[in-house]
Amino acid sequence: MAGAVISVIVTAFITGALARLALPGPDPMPIWLTVAIGLVGTLIGATIAFAIVGRDPAWISIGGFLATVVLVGLYRHFIQKRPIFGREAYRFPERGVGVEQYRERLKSAGIDPDQIGTQFAAPLPGVGVDQQQRAPQAGAAADDPTENPAHYLGLLEELHDSGVLNDEEYDAARTRLLERLRA
Repeated sequence: MAGAVISVIVTAFITGALARLALPGPDPMPIWLTVAIGLVGTLIGATIAFAIVGRDPAWISIGGFLATVVLVGLYRHFIQKRPIFGREAYRFPERGVGVEQYRERLKSAGIDPDQIGTQFAAPLPGVGVDQQQRAPQAGAAADDPTENPAHYLGLLEELHDSGVLNDEEYDAARTRLLERLRA
């Protein structure tokens, strides 16, 4: 029984994570929400697929995945209030479950969350691209990252692994921190 429950949770997590990856841009959310979306999407999609094609496990899996992608899109549209596709989808969200904690973690690591995805997003109205690139980062760290560099390097790695930071942003933040440590 416990093995079946663990299997369902792991499968729901994988389905939810893949659905998050299917849509462009960052989708920071806690693990429990990824599992919940994966579980609900799988149940809805499997039920629909079962009603249409019967007990074919391939179609039930595909239906579950597609329904989970739709749920992630609905979460992004109605909860995060941001586009599902297009240039603005790459911006870091301002609202949603757990987003404020991710924003604070980014700021404490010296990364401005509002700058994430700006290379894909449309320029701000009334501000030239060169002014946006030269603007100082608003995310000045409340704590000094040099006090506990291992913690901040771990935080950067976690944000990179979860898809909040792309490779370029991760490398730039890591380099800034290492340069501050050398100074």
